[in-house]
Amino acid sequence: MKIIEKRAVVCLIMAGVLIFGLAVFVLRFGVNGRKWATSQVNGSLYANGRLAVGKLVDRNGKLLAKNTAKKTRYSKNQTTRLSTAQTVGDDKGNVSTAAESAFKDKFVHYNLLTGTYSAGKKGETVKLTIDSELCNTAYTAMAGRKGFAAVYNYETGEILCMVSLPTYDPSNPPKASQAQSGTFMNKFLSGKFTPGSTFKLVTTGAALEYDSDYVSSFSYTCTGSRSFGSRSITCHDGAHGKENFSQALANSCNCAFSVIADHVGAKDLKSFTEKAGLTSVYDIDGVSNAKGSFEFPSGATMSLGWAGIGQWKDMVNPASMMVYLGAIANGGQGRTPKLVKSGLSLGKKTEKIMSTDTADNLKRMMRNNVKSEYGQARFPGLKLCAKTGTAEAGGSGYNSWFVGFLDDSSHPYAFEVCLENSSSGITGAAPVANTILQKAVKLDL
Repeated sequence: MKIIEKRAVVCLIMAGVLIFGLAVFVLRFGVNGRKWATSQVNGSLYANGRLAVGKLVDRNGKLLAKNTAKKTRYSKNQTTRLSTAQTVGDDKGNVSTAAESAFKDKFVHYNLLTGTYSAGKKGETVKLTIDSELCNTAYTAMAGRKGFAAVYNYETGEILCMVSLPTYDPSNPPKASQAQSGTFMNKFLSGKFTPGSTFKLVTTGAALEYDSDYVSSFSYTCTGSRSFGSRSITCHDGAHGKENFSQALANSCNCAFSVIADHVGAKDLKSFTEKAGLTSVYDIDGVSNAKGSFEFPSGATMSLGWAGIGQWKDMVNPASMMVYLGAIANGGQGRTPKLVKSGLSLGKKTEKIMSTDTADNLKRMMRNNVKSEYGQARFPGLKLCAKTGTAEAGGSGYNSWFVGFLDDSSHPYAFEVCLENSSSGITGAAPVANTILQKAVKLDL
């Protein structure tokens, strides 16, 4: 009897080990099955180490890339290849966030039960949210200048345009050692930039959210500089005189905003920046954006002032900033960007970033920027809410920014344009943004 009992115990232990091993395998299969199935060792999907199935098209069905056993075919239009290079990618995987690298599972239509069986020999067609014609317009308007341009539907989350320069032709990519710096980076998704005065929209949001009475009663007389001992914060365009809050934003008054940042304080400025999503990493159909980084020093008034102005150690990721712009347009709540167009699905709503009153007041101020300072005539037919920025970028000169959105329910577009080593925001980035937005409205995306 004892022998039988011992054997029974051994059998139970062995069964337990088997069940445990099976559970571990099932868990690993669930977690890693997609990775295993789309691995380059899968000969039915790859040819010479290159994905051989699947097709990529824009929102209108225009071909961007087609993977075949012989080669990857790209758009016949060279401008389209150049304008969408960092979005589409290439068969060598040079751009890690690009569709050719990031959406392999979608090309082969993997699922947990059937694996890649349903892909057949040709794979699946993946439709992106971008419009290649709008991307071409942005690429042409940027005229070879380094930087990025993007347009996003703030009601659906769809990325309509995403162009990054310098670029390359994916049908004949350069060697990494010969490519210009930034060639293989999607700057909208993976870049981090000094935001300059565009960050004043965040400082304004914090002031409105935490002390709206201060904003409504604000008054400041700008003499062109604000001294901190032997150092000072200056306004490059001279003294602005007496200003209320809205005028200080329209004038992009550095001196006034250093005072505002000091009033808001390091703790609340940091809190609102995080709440605004500027340190968030979003899941963009499986692709992650870079995380912004900021420092708001307490007890260092001048440094905090520069941080509130958008300098100091501020580094913003454009995709995160776009969500914040969309939240202003949407009454305080943003949407996660989307890059894959799939039925009626929308980008996931963010947490409430700001109150509706804060969003409405910001929108009103941004509209005032255009009407009172930038000039509506520069943007014919567009109900534009915007902010310029001219950011000091270390030893490489200035980056020209123009960001905002259309207050137009028929064309709910938020946008960002940043030109590196350029002129002021209004003379550099703003004309590019106008060209892109005029095209977007005409296309009625």
